[in-house]
Order: sequence, then C-alpha cells, then structure tokens
Amino acid sequence: MATELSKSSNPTLPPPGGKSAGGLRLEWLDALRGFTMLLVVMYHVFGMSFSGDVPKGTAITVMMLFRMPTFFFISGFLAYKVSSVWTGEYLGTMLWKKVKIQLVPSVVGMVAYLMMMKPHFWPALEHALSVPTKSGYWFCWVLLHMFIIYYVIAYLLERMRIRSVWPWIVVWIISVTIYATLYMPAWFSWHKAPFWQYSSLVRTAEYFQFFLAGTLAHRYWDRVQKLMDTSWFFPTVLFIAFICCVENYHWHNLRLQWANLPRTIAIYSLMFILVMFFRYYHDWFSRDRWIGASLQYIGTRTLDVYLLHYFFMPTLPAVGAWFKTAGRNFVLETTVTMAVAILVTAFALLASNVLRISPFYKKWLFGRTS
Repeated sequence: MATELSKSSNPTLPPPGGKSAGGLRLEWLDALRGFTMLLVVMYHVFGMSFSGDVPKGTAITVMMLFRMPTFFFISGFLAYKVSSVWTGEYLGTMLWKKVKIQLVPSVVGMVAYLMMMKPHFWPALEHALSVPTKSGYWFCWVLLHMFIIYYVIAYLLERMRIRSVWPWIVVWIISVTIYATLYMPAWFSWHKAPFWQYSSLVRTAEYFQFFLAGTLAHRYWDRVQKLMDTSWFFPTVLFIAFICCVENYHWHNLRLQWANLPRTIAIYSLMFILVMFFRYYHDWFSRDRWIGASLQYIGTRTLDVYLLHYFFMPTLPAVGAWFKTAGRNFVLETTVTMAVAILVTAFALLASNVLRISPFYKKWLFGRTS
C-alpha cells in the first residue's frame, strides 16, 4: 500500500501552496476547496431550503463536522509561504490586502442580503450585528481575524529572529485550549459576553486551531506526505474517525466537558481523510477531468459562491418533512441535498460572472484585478 500511495507524491507535481516556480497550481487542493464549498452550500440548503433540523448521525451532520474546519485548514495551508520576509512594510501591505478582500465583500453581501430578503431592514441589521453568525456572512470576517493574528505573530517572530516552529506549536496549543473552554459552560462563560458575539471572535476561537494546523502542515509538507504514504496511517485514522463518530452520535459515554473530545478528534480525523483522498486521487481532480475542472472552477471562486448563494436558496420545506418521515437515509439525503446545492452554486457562479463584467465589482466584491 505504501508503494501505491507514493504515486500521489510524484516529484513532478507542483509543490503545495498555490503556485510553483513554473506557475502551475496544485490542482487537487483547488478541487478540495471547491468540494468543501459545495458542502457548505449543502448544509445551508438542508437547513434553510428544506427547513430541516439536522438529526444526529445522518450524512448531513457528519459532513457538518469537518466542512468549516477543512475550509480554514486550506486557508492556513495557503497562508504559509516560505519566501515571506516579514518587514513592517510587508505586514502593512498584507493586512490592507486582506481587509479589502475579506471585510468589504462580507459587509456588502450581508447588507444586500438583508435589504432584499428581510421584510424590515434595520431590525434585521441590528440582529445580524449582535450575533456571531452575521446572517451567514461571518466567514470572511472571521478569516480576517485569523490572518491578522497570524501575520502579526509572524512579524513579531521575524523581528525577534525566531525561526523555530515551537512558538507556532505553542500558539496552536493555546488556540485548542481556548476552543475547549467554549464547551465547558459550567466553568467558562466569557464567550457569551456581547463583545465576543458582536465581533464574531467566538467563531475565531472555535476555528483558529484548524487554520494554524494548515500552516503547520504546509511548513512540513514533505514529512506530512511521507506520513500519509505509510501503510498504517490511513487505516488508523479511519478507525479513530469511526470510533469517535460512533461515540459522538450514538454511545455518549463521555459527559460534560469530555463529550467534546471525541467530536474534536473526529473533526481532525475526517479532515485528514478528506485531504488524503483528494491527494491520492489527484488525477481525478486535474483539469483534464470534468469533475476536476468543475471543482477547481468552484474552488477558485469560493468567495463568489459564498457571497451570492444565499440569494438563490429555494424554499422546499416539503423535502425536509419527507426526510423526517423517511427516516435516516444517507443516500437520499446526500443525493437530493447535493443536487440542489449544485444548482444553487451554478446560479451563484452565473451571477458572479455577470457582476465581474464591471472591473469595479470584480475588484471590490471578489478581490480580483485580472
């Protein structure tokens, strides 16, 4: 098995992190990002279009575990760049770039959505600002938090001439510890204060560890790939994911603050299984295959889909009612929800192409200049 897996580590493939020296992209990573975006739309279709309360242990709720962590993992993976030299000027340039790309589109998208989709704009805006989800437009805002924290720490370590990875491991441990307090309501309630809700920093605390995990994986990508190519790693991770999912959705042996432990381990396990799958079958996800070309197209326009897909959600509560009467069925849930998600994504991309006719919208809504 190790020999077979090594095929996916072909040295002729471009290195990770966007573009190689030759300008080639790591295609399976773009495809993975596109697939993760489809999972996000799927979850919104199930909850908003089908008016479904996600039942425990179904396909949708399992996908819900790793969809956003994987998104932040990929963002962190791409954020790490070996060639970065963190001067004050470079820090300022990167921060301003991320403010334009992350903050402006999310604010415009949220305001436009509330104006068009809510009967009373000002009460809806007041409520959206008071909750961390921001009517669904929290992702870019939270990702901006992560970039700011990561860039500032990288700059400070550069100024102190610290090249070791250990400070980043310490930051990751701190982020995991803060995340754990979110699931200890008897002991910690800091995240319920208005500041953390209005700022959405509670969401940053929940997901920043996965962003950092992505930066660390990229930093040691050669070693990570060798680990993935061993004969024991994948079956071990798969077994751990299965046991933790069963505990989280069925057994419930662990109580109180310990109940989040198998859930967290399941998230990491499922996330790495997804990464290993796309890496191993990288040929499927090349531009030469229709599925690869399609997912890569979505993956390079995730901001477009994220901003616009809310406007195209159909209202299909009868489908949700049918799911409830039919009982748990992974095949039906996944197939029907994915079909509607693909349709919604297609309309979002069509609207994106229309808006991109304007260089102004192309730059300020989608962060593109070319």
